[in-house]
Amino acid sequence: MKILIVEDDFISRKLMIKYLTPYGEVDIAVDGEEALEALSRAWEDNAPYQLICLDIKMPGMDGHEVLDKIRKIEKEKNIGEKKAVKVIMTTILKDPENVFNAYYKGRAVAYLVKPFGEDDIIDEIKKLGLV
Repeated sequence: MKILIVEDDFISRKLMIKYLTPYGEVDIAVDGEEALEALSRAWEDNAPYQLICLDIKMPGMDGHEVLDKIRKIEKEKNIGEKKAVKVIMTTILKDPENVFNAYYKGRAVAYLVKPFGEDDIIDEIKKLGLV
């Protein structure tokens, strides 16, 4: 599995890399712009990501904006729901508005509130059938 972690916090990045490396190739982006660049390169190389772990609170473009852009690009590229990248929001925000926006506007497949443990994220990717 090819995974992209989009996270501006160093400690959170390190933990997610540790948790997810046993399950596939892990790349990181520290902000939304880097994330979109990484996605673009992956699509150009015909090696798309299967999973993105996406923080909401980041400098510049927030996670909701990144997810919206990802879904628009997928639509432009005629990537259907079944082949769309699975996005797990990983954030400290647990208010109903952010949860609603992630699931219903951005079509995120899961929402994990920090701090979360290895079992939490692995359980989510197992539910998605990625491992």
